[in-house]
Amino acid sequence: MSAFSNIPPHAVLPLGAYDFAELRKSARRADQRLLHADLGAARDKGAVLDALAKAFELPKHFGRNLDALYDCVTDLEPGPGAEHPGFVVVLENLPSTDAFGAKERNALLDVFREAAEYYYDRDWAFRVFYSVAPA
Repeated sequence: MSAFSNIPPHAVLPLGAYDFAELRKSARRADQRLLHADLGAARDKGAVLDALAKAFELPKHFGRNLDALYDCVTDLEPGPGAEHPGFVVVLENLPSTDAFGAKERNALLDVFREAAEYYYDRDWAFRVFYSVAPA
């Protein structure tokens, strides 16, 4: 049984209930593009955005703000010839610091929620799993 069996195709969920290795296998089996970022070294919004840009191979014109992140994420393409186009996004170790607290995390996750809505309209799966680093 796939890790995606009980997960809606457009969701932003805590990673804790899911096994990363199984998510990776499920993405491969579903022919969906895996985007993974470990944000453990980031301490503030700029570092988070830089880490996402590197991990997701965002274009050089990426503007290092949440609007630009949305634009770049919604410009992503699934694997060529994907039978079931979509994305599995894993955001590990979102910072829990004074410079990147709950307000900043929620704003970042809202970008991914809005992207999920965007991909819903295109009938492409967009599942996001995230974890927060211990304080």
